[in-house]
Amino acid sequence: MQDVLRRKLWAVGGGKGGVGKSVFTSLLASRLAGLGARVVLVDADLGGANLHILFGIRYPLYTLGDFITRQVENLEDVLLPTPIENLRLLCGADDILGIANPKFAQKIRLLGHLRRLSADIILLDLGAGTSYTTMDFFLYAGGKIVVMTPQVTSIQNAYGFIKSCLQRKMVRTFATDPDALELINGAVGSQKNEKTEFMGELKKAFRQLGPEQSAKLAGCFEEMKASIVVNMVRDKKEQDVGRIVQEVSRKYLDLSLECMGFINYDPQLDRSINNMVEFLKKSGGQSMGMEIYDIAAKVLRRSRPDNPADQDAAIATARKSLQQAYAAVRI
Repeated sequence: MQDVLRRKLWAVGGGKGGVGKSVFTSLLASRLAGLGARVVLVDADLGGANLHILFGIRYPLYTLGDFITRQVENLEDVLLPTPIENLRLLCGADDILGIANPKFAQKIRLLGHLRRLSADIILLDLGAGTSYTTMDFFLYAGGKIVVMTPQVTSIQNAYGFIKSCLQRKMVRTFATDPDALELINGAVGSQKNEKTEFMGELKKAFRQLGPEQSAKLAGCFEEMKASIVVNMVRDKKEQDVGRIVQEVSRKYLDLSLECMGFINYDPQLDRSINNMVEFLKKSGGQSMGMEIYDIAAKVLRRSRPDNPADQDAAIATARKSLQQAYAAVRI
């Protein structure tokens, strides 16, 4: 049975900054809260925390840094209410030396306390890039979302992030197996002349090591199932760029990724950054509202599979209200 925390834990990452990851995560959290889920939003960008600013909190009383450094022992005491009903915020910290790279014991303590939180869904807004801490949290979460934009650089960075996380997972899994590590480093260590189906070839090589190693390798790929969200889409052509990452990941990494959806570019959002709370309380933008809603519905169903009837009723009610709001605006 999957760990209860992992089932309700969703990590939102990306290969680079500037893709709108934090704003997307905030919109997703507010939509999930609107559907009746008890949501905790964690600012896990320990080197550049800023989610509290989006929620109108200038000087948080407590931050994740206070918990990691044991200034506060109980994680519940660090959570802050937000203006959005059902949504609480765990602020990050970027003003403590070394906080961006917590020790292994600190990560385990944090995960243990997250497990005990009274929440239906926990969203981790991860830092950009491929630090070990970022990748470890992404790999641990049962739900994984990679946010990208249609820009070529963002596409490349999204693929690089996914590849680095897979490599991190394999290296950690086989840390005490030198024969397996040699095969892994030979497959993913080189940055040039990547061969087609090279992960398929790695799997074949692992069969020579034995069934136990092959099964463990298969588990690495199983746990790397992730979803892609394309943000800041401006036209129909850009809606499909997630397929590029899907195809390249399937071809070179032997990974099947899901395109969870896309978010239209909304100029209203740019104008609302300094007043995000009001934007979050409303539909989430006229052009992006339904897209955010559809993604939130998928997250809700996967995080809470035990009561599908109640979820479907809440989703149907929310969809009807959203459609009525859009119709009123058009009138």
